[in-house]
Amino acid sequence: MASLRVPSLRNTVSGAAPYLRTYQRRWAQVHDVRYLATQQSNRVLEKYKEKLDKKAKAEGLRDVNELKEAYKEKINHLKQKASIPTPPLTPPPSPTTSSPFPSPPPAPQTPEKKSNPGIKTLSSYLDLPKTRALPPKELEAIWRLRHAHDAQSLCAVIPLDVYRTIESTAKKYPHFILPLPKEGQGAEIHFMQWTFPAPDTVTVLFTHLAEYKLRGEYSQPHTTITHHLELAGEKGVVLLQGQVVEGRGVSVDEAKWLVMALQKFYGVGGEKGERRRLLEMFGRGDEGFRVEELVEEAEKVV
Repeated sequence: MASLRVPSLRNTVSGAAPYLRTYQRRWAQVHDVRYLATQQSNRVLEKYKEKLDKKAKAEGLRDVNELKEAYKEKINHLKQKASIPTPPLTPPPSPTTSSPFPSPPPAPQTPEKKSNPGIKTLSSYLDLPKTRALPPKELEAIWRLRHAHDAQSLCAVIPLDVYRTIESTAKKYPHFILPLPKEGQGAEIHFMQWTFPAPDTVTVLFTHLAEYKLRGEYSQPHTTITHHLELAGEKGVVLLQGQVVEGRGVSVDEAKWLVMALQKFYGVGGEKGERRRLLEMFGRGDEGFRVEELVEEAEKVV
């Protein structure tokens, strides 16, 4: 289990590999990041235009536009399915009479789970009635223990005021890119996207920029971060749970670095100055946005 604590996320990388704290200044220029999804869609359409025309005629349709309209419902269904993050639910330890960990139910039982089958709520990990009776320190200990057996997981307990600042910024700038130092390779750029699938659940998806440029909205995230707000009002904290997919080119230490960089750009330190300027420029598609400037600012994270 890899744990991190906000706002002092700096301590979480104390045991990370040395290269996570040392950048090599050999950066590749990244062009036109702002319009990746649109460009990708246009390229795919152009590439398969002839085949689509034949498909339309074979089904008695006039052109590709009528073909798209005929398959509109199926396309929307696939898009919706691809956009729902589904981090794997790790099994809880053996339950005891005093354990706040729930036994996994045989099937979803709450209305929330029925209406949002792809979303893992906090009740998927903790027994909420028992957890609500715990003081904050015990709640934090239980949350970390819940993920201690999973080497690919991340977890944190975030003070509510810190989280609210991050969330407010995220709603203004739900997309951004972050550079990740790679030993002997300079910086690798990653695309991140905030989603708000439920009132008490907020997620962040991290994807290799190269894959996002290739696959657009159908790219597969290597790391998914979920913020659980069910206890925020009464406990004053937000519980973070993350999962790093093994074999997708990012280690747990590297994923921790990306989460720490996210906090620096979206949190209190990013309210003004260079970090906020970069967020704003990227958000509005400013042609003056430069990856080199982003990398320079990211060097200050650790």
